[in-house]
Amino acid sequence: MGHLDHAAFGWLTPTLSYAMACIGAALGLRCTVRALATTGRARRNWLITAASAIGTGIWTMHFVAMLGFRVSGTDIRYDVPLTILSLVVAMVVVCAGVFAVGYSKDRNRALLIGGLTTGLGVASMHYLGMAAVRLHGDVTYDPVLVGLSIVIAVVAATAALWAGLNIKSPLAVTLASLVMGAAVSSMHYSGMFAVSVHVSPSGATLPGATAMQFIFPLAVGLGSYLFITSAFVALSPTADERQASATAQQPVEGAAR
Repeated sequence: MGHLDHAAFGWLTPTLSYAMACIGAALGLRCTVRALATTGRARRNWLITAASAIGTGIWTMHFVAMLGFRVSGTDIRYDVPLTILSLVVAMVVVCAGVFAVGYSKDRNRALLIGGLTTGLGVASMHYLGMAAVRLHGDVTYDPVLVGLSIVIAVVAATAALWAGLNIKSPLAVTLASLVMGAAVSSMHYSGMFAVSVHVSPSGATLPGATAMQFIFPLAVGLGSYLFITSAFVALSPTADERQASATAQQPVEGAAR
């Protein structure tokens, strides 16, 4: 059995992955707050931005953490189509959950359905990402820890959607995003601790790309997207600010007439 190292670079990858999860959660919550204060096309656009931020944060968290994953006795490669599919799954399921909450009239029912759907989708993203791993040997899973990781994913997703509905202030959003980042990280590492690898030494070339050839550039690109979108959201006026601006302009327009 190969020795598994989940943090080959020490605390660097766990810390960076946690930061990515927190940034994605915070940005997604802020966008959801903006969405619920608007209607029509603006609501749709804010919800899409929220879903893309949360989905990107979760996926980037997973694969930044995977940069520190090592197995003694074998190299590791990643199947590129499966890895990209895991990103698409993350985006689609989070989008479904966010839209369910953003448009449903029965918010409690939407919260339960959206949380379950999104949580299962996040777990699917994680295990699709693991299915993309190529190494010399056989990968097996502890079913109890797999089940625990899925429960954590559902609870974390439900909590994220609940926070999007009920938390408004920037300080509360920040605290909620720190908790959600911890929940997503816990889901990832509980899933990783479920992994066992029986190495079969071989000199054959593994298919796929190395983490540095593919995962690292993609993670950097998605991380940049999160930072740029965060700046856009921070500079975009809120509904209250737009209303205050419109109210302030009314006397000026009346005096001009």
